[in-house]
Amino acid sequence: MSDRLPGFSTLAVHAGAQPDPTTGARATPIYQTTSFVFNDADHAASLFGLQAFGNIYTRIGNPTNAVLEERVAALEGGTAALAVASGHAAQVVVLQQLLQPGDEFIAARKLYGGSINQFTHAFKSFGWNVVWADPDDIASFERAVTPRTKAIFIESIANPAGSITDIEAISTVARKAGVPLIVDNTLASPYLIRPIDHGADIVVHSLTKFLGGHGNSLGGIIVDAGTFDWSTGGKYPMLSEPRPEYHGIRLQETFGNFAFAIACRVLGLRDLGPALSPFNAFMILTGIETLPLRMQRHCDNAKAVAEFLAGHPAVASVSYAGLPSDKYNQLARKYAPRGAGAVFTFSLKGGYDAGVSLVSKLQLFSHLANVGDTRSLVIHPASTTHSQLDDAAKIKSGAGPDVVRLSVGIEDKEDLIADLEQALGA
Repeated sequence: MSDRLPGFSTLAVHAGAQPDPTTGARATPIYQTTSFVFNDADHAASLFGLQAFGNIYTRIGNPTNAVLEERVAALEGGTAALAVASGHAAQVVVLQQLLQPGDEFIAARKLYGGSINQFTHAFKSFGWNVVWADPDDIASFERAVTPRTKAIFIESIANPAGSITDIEAISTVARKAGVPLIVDNTLASPYLIRPIDHGADIVVHSLTKFLGGHGNSLGGIIVDAGTFDWSTGGKYPMLSEPRPEYHGIRLQETFGNFAFAIACRVLGLRDLGPALSPFNAFMILTGIETLPLRMQRHCDNAKAVAEFLAGHPAVASVSYAGLPSDKYNQLARKYAPRGAGAVFTFSLKGGYDAGVSLVSKLQLFSHLANVGDTRSLVIHPASTTHSQLDDAAKIKSGAGPDVVRLSVGIEDKEDLIADLEQALGA
């Protein structure tokens, strides 16, 4: 294989992994340990001083987690990655490296409801201020930039409506402002979209969703594209200034194009502590092996279900970028030619009450707060994931009172359509 770059499916199975050197085990072992023995005092000192790479304590790094990190970095086209306990943890660790109290970051208004809540409320206690922009109006991002802006945050495929974001256009705004572009790629996965190829500097995922794929393990990950100069203008002192806890090391100077991933590990994960369990890393690694197969089936099923719903008399509208009539179809063709994802929304003519009623009548679709499972899932966002928002904010985020969100699984599409048909008829 030395004369060619492995394909996506090969990387999904093999990247980061080798047979265990001690036992010959082919599957990556679960290193279920809190800490690791040092060779001697000098070895310990070099690890703690960032002069050598190795294992110290599972809160900071673990060999099972390291395979997961290398695999996702390879799939996303990044230089390095850091696995953490959840997608929310990934967002906290990323922004801790970028923001000081009083700083701002711009976020697309169309986001997962939990992220909207985290950005609007939880981050206020850190003194981090979110400024909202409309991903359908690129100029709104430009207007939102101020001297306090330190980052721009978007989703590649937005939750819950499945709309496609113009990553390249927003990347241009970020470059002009001199700030990194952070892209949550959870709903697309790197099988459909690789944001780094379109100008992203940092990619985050909830590993809980499509990458893990089986609804059995929480996890998050941060991928460093290695594309941003952290020393420019002194905006990012966590990376550009001497670190007193590491004998004055400047992380960008020392670690170059994977300095951000290192900062997230040795400044963020070390002190905030949202470590990913090695067992969960093992489960997610196993899920990633089938990512290409699953994602294609997810997308094919989702398109069939969306087409059915678009023709049903009880349905007012369907928001799925894979439909030729959808306003995001051209962006889907550009960014996600293999498929427009498996999460989308539709509106019912009966409004809020019809949405609540529908989710209670479905039998094959599971009513729960998750996406990206092999099983098909349904939720009424206005009464659950986006319930903390007022009606105007719900509508702006794509989760109006009449909206139902589907995460289409890998079952037989005919069975999914039959379940929807009986529930809509009832």
